[in-house]
This record gives sequence, structure tokens and C-alpha cells, in this order.
Amino acid sequence: MAIVLGDNRYGKAENRLVRIDREGSAGGEHRITDLTVSVSLSGDMSDTHLTGANDKVLATDTQKNTVFAFARDGIGEIEDFALRLARHFVSTQESIHAARVGVVAHPWERLRVGGRPAHHSFARSGAGTRTTRVTYDGERAWVLGGVEDLTVLNSTGSEFWGFPRDEYTTLAEVKDRILATAVSATWRYSVEETDWAHAHETALATLLDAFGGTHSQSLQQTLYAMGQAVLEAVPEIAEIRFALPNKHHFLVDLQPFGLDNPGEVFYAADRPYGLIEGTVLRDDAPPAGPAWS
Repeated sequence: MAIVLGDNRYGKAENRLVRIDREGSAGGEHRITDLTVSVSLSGDMSDTHLTGANDKVLATDTQKNTVFAFARDGIGEIEDFALRLARHFVSTQESIHAARVGVVAHPWERLRVGGRPAHHSFARSGAGTRTTRVTYDGERAWVLGGVEDLTVLNSTGSEFWGFPRDEYTTLAEVKDRILATAVSATWRYSVEETDWAHAHETALATLLDAFGGTHSQSLQQTLYAMGQAVLEAVPEIAEIRFALPNKHHFLVDLQPFGLDNPGEVFYAADRPYGLIEGTVLRDDAPPAGPAWS
């Protein structure tokens, strides 16, 4: 009985890519393209399976770099972007006979700040997931509302500098960065009855307006600004708690490929991430009772 190698392929899956187009649009508006790109290659790969020889293997790290480098020239329609990549891999590598490139586009919507479309503030399409939790002890009800998985991003208007440095600090200070987070916010109502839909809509709209309208020195500052704005806009809310993961975007070094990168191509890292948590409340807020338990 003979044992033979069957169909096989390899590649770099789920490359997270964000491109910010900063020029060429009306009114100086930024445009964001957020993609997950997966590459899978097949061809004359028998030797690497059978003998370990890698002379025909295009490293998956090279595939990742190619995705980022091609994004520097612009992305356009995702079908065209995938075609460019697939054709490149097959035409430049003799051992690669077929390339499969999958692209998932993650849509964003432009925020409105002060009633007008923002130039550089976005929210992932959809308004997150609305939440509530009610505690009732037979006499009284405690009502929590909130939102989860509300992904928002400012492509500029954020800084982070002036932090302590020691022998383990490598992070560079930055005066202009992408600020992105997936908001999880839970607020406690001080009433048992109100127009819940209106209160939720007002809190959500105010929260988004504060995120887009705050020039941020830190995500902590943005957290407080959002909480303060919600409490000022919705008198029925006594306090609001946030959990804000810092969705880091790192500028990709394209110099090894002979390309510059003037703040346009980023690696969107999903972990590890900074997690910022905090509560903003009225100083005369009634006791929470069992609401948070």
C-alpha cells in the first residue's frame, strides 16, 4: 500500500488591515477602509511536506507584508484588491499555481458631531447591542440599561504622552494617533418608570457625540467626557459604568519594501489590549441597592 500526499494549501489567515484615506475627499473628510484579508496558496509544495525543503515556500509572513504593501497604493473595491493580490502571488512565484484571497469588509458609519457629519469620527455600522437588567425585590425595582460592542474610532484628535518611563518602557509618546474602542457601557436609572426608549436613544447619541467631539489626551479622559455628557443629558440616569478596551492601531513599517507610510496603513491588533474601566456618577445619586450585584 502506497501513502501519498493529497491536496494541500497554506497561507496567512485573517490579516487585520485598516487604511485611512486622509486627502482627496470633499471637505477634508477622512475615509476608513477596514478589512480582514486571508491568503491561501497551493502548488508545487510536495517537497516541504515530504522532505522539509522550503525553497518553494513563500513565507506566510511575506504574504502578510504583501497585503500591507499593496494597501499603500489604495484598496478600491475589495474584489479588485483580492484580484491584485492573487495575481501577484501566482505571477511572481513559480511554485505557486493557485492563490485564494478572501476579504471581509467591516463597514463604518460617519458620526455626526454637533449635528453635522464628522470629518474623522466613525462608528462600526450598527449601534451596538442594547442591554437591560432589572432587579425587583417585591417592593422596588432597580433598572440598568446600556450598550455593548459599540465599536468607535477617531482617526485623529487623540494623543498619549507624558507618562512615566522606566527600564521596561518602550512605548513612544505620540501627539496624533488613532483612538478606537468597543464601548461596553451600563447605566443605572434612578427611576422605576420613564420613557426607556427615549432615554436610551438620548444616552447613546450623547455618548457618541462626546466620543467624536473630545480631543483626547487619554482614553481615560474620553471615558469621563462620555459619562459626564450622558449624565447631563439624561436626568433619569444616576451613574454609568464603562469598560473600554483600547483597540490599538500600529503604523506598519513599509520601508523594507521601499515604500513610505504617511499615517495611512496600520496593523489593527486585537490582543493584548489596554482595558480602561471607570464609573461616572452624580454626587447625590441614590444608593444602588442590589442593582449591580
